Amino acid sequence: MALSFWQVLLVVVLFLLLFGRGKIPQLMGDLAEGIRSFRKGVSDVSDTPNTANAEQKTERVDEQKQA
Repeated sequence: MALSFWQVLLVVVLFLLLFGRGKIPQLMGDLAEGIRSFRKGVSDVSDTPNTANAEQKTERVDEQKQA
């Protein structure tokens, strides 16, 4: 189901009426900050398992050398 030009225009006008021109830049700034925070969190989580795996591999190599 595709949206027509008039439906999109109506949504934009209602959005402007509800939030006002001054509030929209603040909302977009908050959204951008949330996206940055999410990306940072995802990269931190993906880095953590790699570090743990590297430590486990090092311990296994050390154990094999001792045996």
